Amino acid sequence: MKRWIPFVKSPPTVAVVRLSGMIASGPRGPLNDAALGPVLEKAFRRGKPAAVALEINSPGGSPVQSSMIGNRIRRLAEEKDIPVFAFVEDVAASGGYWLAAAADEIYADDNSIVGSIGVISAGFGAHVFLSRQGLERRVHTAGKSKSMLDPFKPEKPEDVQRLTALLEQIHASFIRHVKTRRGAKLENVPELFTGEVWIGREAEKLGLIDGLGHMVPVLKEKFGKDVKLRRYGMRRSVWQRFGANVAQDALAGIEERAEYARFGL
Repeated sequence: MKRWIPFVKSPPTVAVVRLSGMIASGPRGPLNDAALGPVLEKAFRRGKPAAVALEINSPGGSPVQSSMIGNRIRRLAEEKDIPVFAFVEDVAASGGYWLAAAADEIYADDNSIVGSIGVISAGFGAHVFLSRQGLERRVHTAGKSKSMLDPFKPEKPEDVQRLTALLEQIHASFIRHVKTRRGAKLENVPELFTGEVWIGREAEKLGLIDGLGHMVPVLKEKFGKDVKLRRYGMRRSVWQRFGANVAQDALAGIEERAEYARFGL
């Protein structure tokens, strides 16, 4: 009832949004702009929060979805004039760090993995296997680049060159985002944008994060010991909760597990 008593100031409230898992469109990943958009809108607009805190635990994923989520965070922060704080748990790598960099300040545990400012494209080649089984791949296209990097045909140097050019453009966009958000905080280190990762204290020295700390203590230090945390999260549909997409969820889980495994997690 205290909040309704005239002239009695209510304790500040911080909206908390958890960003956990792989970043991918549709059902392939729990983090994408379509799913997170309504959550972020509520977090920034409901109840005039003093700040928005992002709990991040992500090995990355889609650069497009990372950019869309990051841009939404910045747009809402600037529209509502609300500061954003990111708190890294196990990992904020690649697209996960893209999201963290959308915050005004980034904090991490002493053992958190941070960085991986790079772009990767992975696939497989099965043309030798097909050949051994006596199978022949037949592909007909209109447009010489339409079957680029077909996994069932031998890899072509010109296809690799074309893919590399695309990856370099995305990498340049990632670097621009990090430099824009972190600015003079970043150390001038050649390895910073090579896809390398760092642990908490070293990441702080390089300017990738602002300090070591956990969410509740940091927010109490900034907004007082009576600060209130209001959590916002995505709701799963009835079908998802009762396992209607078991096979799809299992495949997405394997893919996500592989991404975390890249960082020994």
